[in-house]
Amino acid sequence: MGIKGLNKLLTEQAPLASRSSDIKTFFGRKVAIDASMCLYQFLIAVRQQDGQQLTSEDGETTSHLMGMFYRTLRMIDYSIKPVYVFDGKPPILKGSELDKRLARRDEATKSADAIRETGTAEEIAKFERRTVRVTREQNEEAKKLLELMGIPYVNAPCEAEAQCAVLAKAGKVYAAASEDMDTLCYKTPFLLRHLTFSEQRKEPIQEIDIEKVLEGLDMDQKQFVDLCILLGCDYCDSIKGVGPVTALKLIKEHGTIEGVIKHVESNPDSKYKVPEEWPYEGARELFLNPDVLDPKDIELKWKEPNEEGLIKYMVVEKGFSEDRIRTGIKRLQKGLKTGTQGRLDGFFKVAPKTPEQLAAAKKKRAAEEAAKKKNKKTKRK
Repeated sequence: MGIKGLNKLLTEQAPLASRSSDIKTFFGRKVAIDASMCLYQFLIAVRQQDGQQLTSEDGETTSHLMGMFYRTLRMIDYSIKPVYVFDGKPPILKGSELDKRLARRDEATKSADAIRETGTAEEIAKFERRTVRVTREQNEEAKKLLELMGIPYVNAPCEAEAQCAVLAKAGKVYAAASEDMDTLCYKTPFLLRHLTFSEQRKEPIQEIDIEKVLEGLDMDQKQFVDLCILLGCDYCDSIKGVGPVTALKLIKEHGTIEGVIKHVESNPDSKYKVPEEWPYEGARELFLNPDVLDPKDIELKWKEPNEEGLIKYMVVEKGFSEDRIRTGIKRLQKGLKTGTQGRLDGFFKVAPKTPEQLAAAKKKRAAEEAAKKKNKKTKRK
């Protein structure tokens, strides 16, 4: 679900925080991608002409593999190095949202069953898309494909978006890529949206700079997280009747959710009612201190693709065209072997922003100073 109304709010209140760019703008970048979100997109979007999902001869769904293979190739063609991050166990607080999604999916399944009797192919496909979910088997199939392609992936202990953000904060990658705006709550330096859309969508990539978001809203990260909780997130309900404009106004005036609650409850004429047993503190903790792997322990390597392994898996087992897969392998080999071109910003010293980058820069400067002093002593001798 992400954060309700956040993108529109940022467009109005922090217009300089977002820009639209072509995919070629990101050549030479490493990007951490929310794999689970991608697979969901592929299962919905990659379809046959009759609106049905792609399947193998055995009737197994292969839309997710088609999407993962070709969208990854598209990025490699532009010298973008992707690393995919898969969801782990969802936090307990997310259980309520997952239950709601399951109920909506069950309802959509019933509607789809009913409409199959009288509906058109387009109407049937519309309802079937609402029943889509990514299975454990499909996740494992995607991981096997990535391994054969030579593309790294990470199994997050919890939320994939949080792990993507941490990789970006640590400088392991340039940005986190996801459609969920809640990725900003984990303070990724940059969020890329629409990166894995197909070329047919003609949708520009949206790049959001978290520092410019905070500057435009005139608040710190903790206040921003509180704002997002008030807007509505996956972890808890919001205050009923509080929309984006009101949520921003309340946080600006009262500083924190605690301040907002005190204001609402001390005003008997207030039209807002705080939910009973509202777990906003737990939601805040999940955003500010997420369960993630230490990026220092994660090594990202892009390897030569396993040509014969890909042919066996994608052609023999999954029924894809051999000519197309071999053509894709050549694109992979060329893109990964060529390496990334030097970016213009690589010729300039960019001021570090993250604690890790600041510490590394300080250590480097100290080493340079020590080397200079050593050289001076050597010359005097």
